[in-house]
Amino acid sequence: MHRFLRAIGFSHIQSRRELEPVLGKIMQDPDKKHKIRLTPECQYTEFSMEFCNQMGITLRGEYDKRGFFYMEHYFPYCESRLITSCEDISVNKRVDTNAFTGMCDDLRMGISLIFYLQNAVDYLALRCADNTPHKARLTLSGLSLQGRILLGVYHDTMADELHQRRIHRRSGLIARAKNGDQNAINDLTIEDIDTSSKIQSRIQNEDLYSIVETSFIPYGSESDHYSILGTIINWSDNKNRLTGETVCQLLINCNDVLITVCINRGDLFGEPMIGRRFKGVIWMQGHADFSKL
Repeated sequence: MHRFLRAIGFSHIQSRRELEPVLGKIMQDPDKKHKIRLTPECQYTEFSMEFCNQMGITLRGEYDKRGFFYMEHYFPYCESRLITSCEDISVNKRVDTNAFTGMCDDLRMGISLIFYLQNAVDYLALRCADNTPHKARLTLSGLSLQGRILLGVYHDTMADELHQRRIHRRSGLIARAKNGDQNAINDLTIEDIDTSSKIQSRIQNEDLYSIVETSFIPYGSESDHYSILGTIINWSDNKNRLTGETVCQLLINCNDVLITVCINRGDLFGEPMIGRRFKGVIWMQGHADFSKL
């Protein structure tokens, strides 16, 4: 059983026997169907069905030459319609299935961002070797099993402008440091020391989450899981059409990266509002448009 099924409103499914009717419904009447012929005897196929707004289940498998379908794996998904970045993306195949993880170096995060690739068939159509960089439009989303709502941090206009200038300057320093610029490396080191000193001074009298406005940290042993803290830009409640469960969809600004996060309303502690913050662990997913930019 995929444990993130509950994030899109399938918390009642506890066994494979309860899941089979749902998978059968997806295969019989999918909203989307993509296929590619990998060999003369094998046609790889992907079925998807939405059960909430921009949320659903995708299953993948192969048709043999006699027309029999063999399901390989399935996964719940959450889609985003907002382009997060247009950087180079490297894709690697997982060991056990035709599932792929993508990696993108985003200067705003300062780390290599790893995500589960939603559109594997589009990548297979490229017929290229793994880890080959591709220029692509990337949209990011995440599924969460537990989260909480925190109060936001107030900024006036001047503070916002100063914050944007700092982000732009730091992104430039990181880009130069990646190219081996020693002066940029030294500036980043000094900046981090100054930040650490300010935090140690402020933490004596202030709450941690009034100092740390957003954060993005790898979580656990899975490479595509992250602990995030970000500001809510927009949100909505959606009902799963099959189960009737309510799923909360949040648009989060985390380190100036926009991520659409879906979480079962029963797993969300607090009341979401624009300007408040979401804190939780997410399974990061991404849809990469490999068409020419």
